Amino acid sequence: MIYNNILDKQNKKKQFFLLIDPDGYNDNTLKKTIQVANDVSIDLFLVGGSLVSRPVKPLIDIIKNNTDIPVVLFPGSLLQITDNADGILLLSLISGRNPEFLIGNHVVASPMLKRSNLEIISTGYILIDNGSSASVEYMSNTIPIPSDKNEIAVATALAGEMLGFKLIYLEGGSGATQPVEARMIEAVKQNVSIPLVVGGGIKNENDAANVYKAGADIIVVGNAIENKLMMLEKIASLRDKI
Repeated sequence: MIYNNILDKQNKKKQFFLLIDPDGYNDNTLKKTIQVANDVSIDLFLVGGSLVSRPVKPLIDIIKNNTDIPVVLFPGSLLQITDNADGILLLSLISGRNPEFLIGNHVVASPMLKRSNLEIISTGYILIDNGSSASVEYMSNTIPIPSDKNEIAVATALAGEMLGFKLIYLEGGSGATQPVEARMIEAVKQNVSIPLVVGGGIKNENDAANVYKAGADIIVVGNAIENKLMMLEKIASLRDKI
């Protein structure tokens, strides 16, 4: 079970998820990235994005044909759900008040997910304002939590845990100029017991170190690695040292 493995690692080591945006890779660059990911033993592949034009299913086939690392959907819409992955982060955007992203899309998807063999990992998804408008903010028509409002982030994360979500995910946004503030990560981590995922704005090894040290159990990196495979190696090495 993917989630059980995440829990087993939570108190033993940091984890590193690689986010694959289907539009960011061709088949050749994808295979090269998978090879490096295998070499450094990333913990999980995430596949998806706020807006994706490339079909997801063939891309997942390529990943699964070249690795034994779990492949989990990170869907920006219902159109990105496919049954050939190993699991899905069932994201509920709990920082916003758009009912479609809180529960509406989930109701529509639930019969399909029930029929699939996907492992369902319910995730409280919290969008943080890092000073620039993120794709997910526009696509979801929601207002992110201000980066200096730690108490709101903590209360939102607590509510997510109390509602039974398996993960809390602090999202700075794809292509964000900086990661989620360390003080916010620390505050949330001190108040929740379920695994804390942090993504968005992690552009280099120093960013990754700061996010890990602030309390993230798992970091997610995507855009920063699409054309810089050396960064994949550096962050994986850092994960193993902390």
